[in-house]
Amino acid sequence: MEKYRKLIHIAKQIYCCCKVIFYWVIELLSSNRNSLKFAFKGKFLFGNKIDNEYDPKLMFLLKKHHNCLTIGGSLSPLTTHPAPNVVNFDAADRHLSFALKNNFTVVGHYLFLPIMFPSWFFKDSNGNDISREELLQRMKKYIFEKVGRYKGKIKQWETLIEIIDYEGNYVDCKFLRILGEDYIKYVFEFARQADPDCEFCYSDSALSMETKRNAVVKMVKNLAAQGVKIDTIGMQGHCHLSFPVMSEFEKSIIAFSEAGCKVSITEMDMSVLPVFNPKIPMETALNPNYWKSLNPYTHRLPLEIAEIQRKRYNEIFEILLRHTDKIDRVTFWGISDRDSFKNIFPVPNRTDYPLLFDRKLRAKPIVKDLINI
Repeated sequence: MEKYRKLIHIAKQIYCCCKVIFYWVIELLSSNRNSLKFAFKGKFLFGNKIDNEYDPKLMFLLKKHHNCLTIGGSLSPLTTHPAPNVVNFDAADRHLSFALKNNFTVVGHYLFLPIMFPSWFFKDSNGNDISREELLQRMKKYIFEKVGRYKGKIKQWETLIEIIDYEGNYVDCKFLRILGEDYIKYVFEFARQADPDCEFCYSDSALSMETKRNAVVKMVKNLAAQGVKIDTIGMQGHCHLSFPVMSEFEKSIIAFSEAGCKVSITEMDMSVLPVFNPKIPMETALNPNYWKSLNPYTHRLPLEIAEIQRKRYNEIFEILLRHTDKIDRVTFWGISDRDSFKNIFPVPNRTDYPLLFDRKLRAKPIVKDLINI
């Protein structure tokens, strides 16, 4: 029996090796001209993210179609600095090594998402809030440790993200309470000191909204008046069949450019599912039929819905191609529908279809549209 187990183990190893070699050969034989990164060469970088160890076919698609790679959750402070005097860069280092080995331009995601920072960062040994001076020291140490580690390797950091709400106000957080609005200035100042040659980005969702657009422009100008530069505005591209309004999307690209910033389209995808309303009455929220209505395409996406999505993706890229002088990269948030976070957020256990490749890793018609655009 032990002999058969060993033979089965050897057979599995051979199968895995053959699978990797197969996709490596296919990659060598495939033409770069038939790829998204080639289609947009000289216009902007075409990117995706990595925060897991993908299977060979996903890695093949990643390398064939993309020339920019965002290192995702493995660089969040909750991962790299989970506790006092505990630092973990293992996963981030692996992803960076893969990216550099395969000639990707590398983006770091993220330095600061203030509402998702480890609680220990703001406490002393007795559990009390630390002083302004102590918080500034910790911020500087954290930034120099992380940005300095990848100096010259990460081209752009998504430095600060999601600090402006839908009304255009700063989101409440411990940094704001202890340091006031100055914390924004210090984040960018310390990052620039740690790597003067890197590009530093402010990234946020719903930046097609006028209130958020105006607030970001105001923040950029206020910082510039203090001698602090934001290089890039990252417009998180979590789109839907019903938003953004294309004219407003284009207005934001122009507004951020006129404020002196390049524009990155980050976290691009397009949900086709009903929008979840977090303010629904409790009676509705407890109704199983309501939750079922939020997940209508469990078996397949109707062709008419797929065509609407295809049309909207084409509209977005038509706008992007009108403004290639303003845009440095377009980064999708996942490769295939099966690995999209939209299947679990904002509602868990749904079946969404937001990306360019389907669950069987087949290219959707939009891929051909974009290659031939």
